[in-house]
Amino acid sequence: MPQPKLTLFTRPDCPPCDWLKAWLRERHLDFEEHDVSIDQKAVFQLVRTYKSQSTPTLVIGEQVLIGFEPEKIEAALKTTPR
Repeated sequence: MPQPKLTLFTRPDCPPCDWLKAWLRERHLDFEEHDVSIDQKAVFQLVRTYKSQSTPTLVIGEQVLIGFEPEKIEAALKTTPR
């Protein structure tokens, strides 16, 4: 079964960002990463589109999850259409 699109907003020196990336990789989930420290377009998208000013922010389909909360991520992955 294909996975939903995952978009991850991160920045360097962000331990929760590293934890989330490792968690996703352990589960063999592909994600598109945007480093907000070097990508101004990503900053605009993060703030304007997804209403977040924090990293990590993970977008799963239409769901926006801020921070590293594995239980919420698993629930979102199960309920997001592929």
